[in-house]
Amino acid sequence: MDANGKDALQNLESPNQLAQKIVYGHLDDPVNQDIVRGTSYLRLRPDRVALQDATAQMALLQFISAGLSSVAVPTTVHCDHLIEAQIGGEQDLTRAKELNQEVYNFLASASAKYNIGFWKPGSGIIHQIILENYAFPGGLMIGTDSHTPNAGGLGMVAVGVGGADAVDVMADIPWELKCPKVVGVKLTGNIQGWTAPKDVILKVAGILTVKGGTGAIVEYFGPGVESLSCTGMATICNMGAEIGATTSLFPFNRRMSDYLNATRRGEIAKASEAFAHNLRADEGAEYDHIIEINLSELEPHINGPFTPDLATPLSKFKTAVVENKWPAELKVGLIGSCTNSSYEDMSRAASVAKQAIEHGIKTKSLFTVTPGSEQIRATISRDGQEKVLKDAGGIVLANACGPCIGQWDRKDVKKGEKNSIITSYNRNFTGRNDANPATHAFVASPEIVTAMAFAGDLRFNPITDTLKDSNGKPFKFSDPSGFELPPKGYDPGQDTYQAPPESRTSVQIAVAPDSQRLQLLTPFPKWDGKDAENLPILIKVKGKCTTDHISMAGPWLKYRGHLDNISNNMLIGAVNAENNAVNSVKNVLTGKYESVPDVARQYKAKGKNWVVIGDENYGEGSSREHAALEVRHLGGTAVIVKSFARIHETNLKKQGVLPLTFADPSDYDKIDPSDTVSIIGLTTIAPGTPLTLRVHKANGSTVDITVNHTFNENQIEWFKAGSALNRMAEKAKA
Repeated sequence: MDANGKDALQNLESPNQLAQKIVYGHLDDPVNQDIVRGTSYLRLRPDRVALQDATAQMALLQFISAGLSSVAVPTTVHCDHLIEAQIGGEQDLTRAKELNQEVYNFLASASAKYNIGFWKPGSGIIHQIILENYAFPGGLMIGTDSHTPNAGGLGMVAVGVGGADAVDVMADIPWELKCPKVVGVKLTGNIQGWTAPKDVILKVAGILTVKGGTGAIVEYFGPGVESLSCTGMATICNMGAEIGATTSLFPFNRRMSDYLNATRRGEIAKASEAFAHNLRADEGAEYDHIIEINLSELEPHINGPFTPDLATPLSKFKTAVVENKWPAELKVGLIGSCTNSSYEDMSRAASVAKQAIEHGIKTKSLFTVTPGSEQIRATISRDGQEKVLKDAGGIVLANACGPCIGQWDRKDVKKGEKNSIITSYNRNFTGRNDANPATHAFVASPEIVTAMAFAGDLRFNPITDTLKDSNGKPFKFSDPSGFELPPKGYDPGQDTYQAPPESRTSVQIAVAPDSQRLQLLTPFPKWDGKDAENLPILIKVKGKCTTDHISMAGPWLKYRGHLDNISNNMLIGAVNAENNAVNSVKNVLTGKYESVPDVARQYKAKGKNWVVIGDENYGEGSSREHAALEVRHLGGTAVIVKSFARIHETNLKKQGVLPLTFADPSDYDKIDPSDTVSIIGLTTIAPGTPLTLRVHKANGSTVDITVNHTFNENQIEWFKAGSALNRMAEKAKA
């Protein structure tokens, strides 16, 4: 990194940001790489790859088809997404192992076969495991989960990607990333009282919105950084995914050294101290945009509902609840997840719960606790925080994602019943947690969530309001308190790691031909060399369309390794602009309104490809590449929108789908769902050259609309070959 950085930075203006030092320090060819922020495509060499079990299935199936014997960089698989929260940790884990045995066996055997580390179910959430074991200052990693930036809390550039990007790196192919801009967030003052690190990113999300960080790395700096713990910095970076940022990161400091030493990585702390000049921005470094936040003045925030960027200060939240007629009764409070399950988080939440217990009361709302890892669970069990949270009425769930990603068998309300929940998670799109579109989900710090659970009412402010104790006397919570790191050190708990065997040649990977969970991949067809003519519009999407709308999680997670089965959820959550309905589109073959996947399958059976028309920031949210794979599998040629979220645009390119944007966003309104379209200019497609979308109206008239693309030369080859994987296979044969 030191040598590469010097080669790459010598021709650039200095002083340099930390993001530049790390990213350019991982260039494949630092001497000849063209570097223009927001324009150039960088070819990078990440240090490692991380895969969670839901996305690992498809990534490993793609890697298997590449015909290689081993991954080229250190890689791990983490079993955290397939465990449904139902009763409690142990019972839910046992049930998950039984239900998902076929998938777990596949992941374990494929990991062993290809020299990949395997973290078994129950080990914890991918991002917490990475922070505890693998993240390091100055490193570059990619992960098949949008909250991979969590590792930025240890000064690492960690980027969420689709599985096809991960396969490239695993196969020793440089990873491509459009050269990011850098947004600086200057922190001053000191965090104190009820304000927590979570409130920093809740505030930033309110400023930048869900797309304000798109195409940029968010870099925190300033004297206020010193008042944040390492795990607190990880929380901030984790939820940076909700503003569309490529990643977020903090400069190396003593809090990172403390955490590295506490997690048995003292040698990395020493190495980081020796190269500290590479792990901080230069004095006077300039940013594309700067936000300033005084931590001493920052108050707790609560964001939501239905979007993570609707930020409300705690002092104004009661008024917002009343004025917006949000359900004031709090049904469930949920703490933990990859965002907020550190020892510090659990200690501070337990300090609030302990005060309530001492006053003889328990939570009025249902209250769940999700430890981020087996190490956290074992440590808070030994040190007493788990008992306090249980005594207060909490249910401790498995060391897994659980309700944060919709893996929640919720029983307390019926689907469609209007209700409110508050979580310390990171994402709160409609139906995200419980598949109930009427659930108003709010996001806050664990301390605020815990206090709210005792009140059972969203209008409660723990800083100013009182509760009644068991004798009917009023009491007010004191400020939360807790340890940044466990005084007795971490307890690793049960050993849940499977290292690759020394000899891997005899390892067999079994995928049953009749499996409903796993399906070997068949290459997508190559481009036919012609312009696309008279394609029907499968759906004109209205409003927000996240990857949850395109490929829902929850009960569909079990099909993540079976492309044909999971394609039955394609776009079933998207709103059709024609009738304002979900999962109801007009079939041009029958004239009837049918489900989106059914219509797509009928078009495909007739050899009729189709397109999707979409709105702003299309594909925001999770990194799941299934949202692109399903479109390609069922016959999609192009997705044409006002703007894309970064990861989804790349995922579409990787699968041979054309991601196109209107040169004039208002042209979206010129297209009717009943139109057909032709895409003109594909035979001469070139970087930076627009294409023409010819819209054929029912009356026989046509309208020509200019659409843009961001393909570079290499990515055009993916399109022509039918997918990036096809192109990889072509080059291997050459």
